[in-house]
Amino acid sequence: MKVAKNYVNDFLHLFFPHLCIGCGSDILNTQDILCAKCIDDLPVTGFIAAMGNPVEKIFYGRINIQRAGSAFYFTKNSVMQHAIIQLKYKNNKPAGIFLGKLLGWQIAQSTRFDDVDLIVPVPLNDKKFYKRGYNQAEIIAKGIASIWHRPVAANVVERVLFTETQTHKNRVDRWKTMEGVFTVSQPEAIANKHILLVDDVITTGSTLEACGQTILKIPGIKLSIATLAYTI
Repeated sequence: MKVAKNYVNDFLHLFFPHLCIGCGSDILNTQDILCAKCIDDLPVTGFIAAMGNPVEKIFYGRINIQRAGSAFYFTKNSVMQHAIIQLKYKNNKPAGIFLGKLLGWQIAQSTRFDDVDLIVPVPLNDKKFYKRGYNQAEIIAKGIASIWHRPVAANVVERVLFTETQTHKNRVDRWKTMEGVFTVSQPEAIANKHILLVDDVITTGSTLEACGQTILKIPGIKLSIATLAYTI
């Protein structure tokens, strides 16, 4: 039976090849979305395990967080950019699970986040959610949870205002755009808990700051932040 299964897999692979989303090379393992070389080429930041890392410094004086970090650097035309494009715009949810596992592995290896109770993904507004069909931050969070076993609370925070892309805005303009965007719809689900707020990429931190400030209004909350990538 195993031999027959291998023949079937080889036949399907011939006509429906599974390709690395980083470099386009042929991958035999259908569970992976990046080849071994591309995984090895991912630029690890080391931030998850390091106190006082650049992600934590982004929030100094802006929001009260316990810990923060990003797993990888994000640069243009990089493997990480190709992977995130696949996740956000090409309906490639397995890419998000795979990348979330890589982040989850780093978190699990570090002891800095051990007292976290819940993983909360930064929510999308309804317009973007219905257009995309899913929230990429939630997919990443599920990948994290499959490695680092914490429950994912995907519906406790909502994005109630639509915001246009902030790619070309400075930090002040981004913050003004994010005022009043989030609300906690299930405060009882997160009260008195340590929340790990998760997103895909951090640039200025305005979105995470606004979402985090809303979460911190709930009594007894402690907040930490983790993202897949950090823009340089």
